[in-house]
Amino acid sequence: MVMQPTTALREKVEARIAQHRGAEAAVAYIDLNSGDTLFINADSSYHAASTMKVPVMIELFTSAQAGRLGMNQGIMLVNQFASIVDGSPYSLDPASDSDTTLYRRIGQRIPVDTLLRLMITRSSNLATNTLIALVGADHVTRAMRGLGASRIEVLRGVEDGKAFDRGLNNTTTARDLAVILRAIEEGRGIAPAHRLQMLEILLAQELNDKIPAGVPRGVRVAHKTGEITAHSHDAGIVYPADRKPYVLVVLIRGIRDAAVADKLIADISAIVYANVTAAGAPRPAGNAP
Repeated sequence: MVMQPTTALREKVEARIAQHRGAEAAVAYIDLNSGDTLFINADSSYHAASTMKVPVMIELFTSAQAGRLGMNQGIMLVNQFASIVDGSPYSLDPASDSDTTLYRRIGQRIPVDTLLRLMITRSSNLATNTLIALVGADHVTRAMRGLGASRIEVLRGVEDGKAFDRGLNNTTTARDLAVILRAIEEGRGIAPAHRLQMLEILLAQELNDKIPAGVPRGVRVAHKTGEITAHSHDAGIVYPADRKPYVLVVLIRGIRDAAVADKLIADISAIVYANVTAAGAPRPAGNAP
């Protein structure tokens, strides 16, 4: 009996995850070339960490398309935000932010486009909170429902300690992130020019120790990472040569050593890439940016 490709893929991915006792992993894989899919715990809810910055990006472009804001519009940069619990002010700690350059520009007007790029490519928390305050977390979640992501919740900005203490966190599933990335790649509900800009920004990601580390050098990956204590995530679109891309999302929790969790994601990425490239002769190329 010949084993189906996705069955063999599932066994390999699950075997790699099982090497870490106590770790939990959610995987969503959608091959836009063959139609193959793999979902492992894909509907389990995880703390979204910085993966929620992709929905914020989409809402920004949606708002720009509707004329509610301009991408060149300047936003006064401050380091003070209101807790969703009671409106009390809180500030971000630059030492906890993966990008510190923006803090030197507090008090200046920064274009929306600049903040957006820092939010994705360097995962700037200061840029993120500034942009969420601009568009509204509820609008971000509503936009995701319109794309078919039924469970992802964007409630707040980063480091809202009072909200965290009450369990009010941004959450997602691997399936929802895959749905969102597929919508970007296929341009569903997104203007063609905005689709290309979003993919260009995701392709410029500077944090590349997870999904991109599992594919050969030169293979493009449009993606967004996320990490908090004992959580490590990556959600991306992978572009092998001479074929349509595939979407891969891996969410990990329960591994406190970030380097170990990142290596697990990279290994799952490598397993998926090997499965894709061994699947047969190249098929017609897609519309990669």
